Amino acid sequence: MKETPLSNCERRFLLRAIEEKKRLDGRQTYDYRNIRISFGTDYGCCIVELGKTRVLGQVSCELVSPKLNRATEGILFFNLELSQMAAPAFEPGRQSDLLVKLNRLMERCLRNSKCIDTESLCVVAGEKVWQIRVDLHLLNHDGNIIDAASIAAIVALCHFRRPDVSVQGDEVTLYTPEERDPVPLSIHHMPICVSFAFFQQGTYLLVDPNEREERVMDGLLVIAMNKHREICTIQSSGGIMLLKDQVLRCSKIAGVKVAEITELILKALENDQKVRKEGGKFGFAESIANQRITAFKMEKAPIDTSDVEEKAEEIIAEAEPPSEVVSTPVLWTPGTAQIGEGVENSWGDLEDSEKEDDEGGGDQAIILDGIKMDTGVEVSDIGSQGGPKHWKNGADAPIILSDSEEEEMIILEPDKNPKKIRTQTTSAKQEKAPSKKPVKRRKKKRAAN
Repeated sequence: MKETPLSNCERRFLLRAIEEKKRLDGRQTYDYRNIRISFGTDYGCCIVELGKTRVLGQVSCELVSPKLNRATEGILFFNLELSQMAAPAFEPGRQSDLLVKLNRLMERCLRNSKCIDTESLCVVAGEKVWQIRVDLHLLNHDGNIIDAASIAAIVALCHFRRPDVSVQGDEVTLYTPEERDPVPLSIHHMPICVSFAFFQQGTYLLVDPNEREERVMDGLLVIAMNKHREICTIQSSGGIMLLKDQVLRCSKIAGVKVAEITELILKALENDQKVRKEGGKFGFAESIANQRITAFKMEKAPIDTSDVEEKAEEIIAEAEPPSEVVSTPVLWTPGTAQIGEGVENSWGDLEDSEKEDDEGGGDQAIILDGIKMDTGVEVSDIGSQGGPKHWKNGADAPIILSDSEEEEMIILEPDKNPKKIRTQTTSAKQEKAPSKKPVKRRKKKRAAN
């Protein structure tokens, strides 16, 4: 078993809480967690919940040959399994030290205490006896496995019924439950384990430790006792030295807890037997509380539908009349439509500056140069040698962008009446473009020359 070690901060927090007599789940020092017992449909099957620790108990029987040294006694066998379903720290297919210790403690608690009359399990002396097998499966691990397992084992044995048999000479007849009622086991007393956790070398004591408290405890004392205050077995682990007064104090606490648990077990068995006799519903599915996410079924709530029509008419009369405005489709372009309120599509519309440029007219284009942009495009200032060029309506001129040194630029202006495409070549090395008048003068000078 490989547990994740607690950090120093968590360890100090738990020990500090124990010193202040506070527990993580709000219990007092000597309080037990809530115990819940539920039975399956078959005899000898039960689930015991001790807080969040859950153990499944199943009892089975078989006719076998007796042991040579005990020819008139039946055989009682216990098996506890720790699977990864209960906790990821458990290793499958391997008997850990914890598992061996728990199995030996269960045998001493139930078999060596002679809680079951093994002689009543004998069918034919020296030939046939009943072998009772108790299988315990840990379904969820939240500390104090031995207490939950001992309760599940004794509850399953008390709930179990073996088939009836008859012996005529050397012939043994085994009857089914339909032919004869099964026979319960002969149980003298019910030993139950109570665990005590010690901290700081026995200074502090807790009853029924949970999984977190077990990690920081210094020692553990387990006392198996019945309701008659008879100690069946006692075991101390952890290497701590306990005083006589501490052991006597724990035994007195165990006597009170065992009496309460025994009364709870007897009441659960009585309720189950009563339900089975009355023909009611029983089993694990029926024991699950209703109106929960994990419930298999939920009770149907009765609904009165006698005056549904009258209530519907009242609701319609009191309701506001529907709006008379009917939305009509808006056709923006052929093949498209829009119903209701929405944002008008502005695709293909000209900006205000472009509209003013088109209205102000002229096919003239002004080259912008001198301002370099991040995309590698050069933009020139508006104007020429004589100052800024003004258009007819005083609007700004369109900007022509170029991606390379010499590239032909085409400006497309979406309009109902498309105009001529304007092209202009620009050069990255070109200086500010001169106006038209200086160009004409140069031509004249060249012609004169």
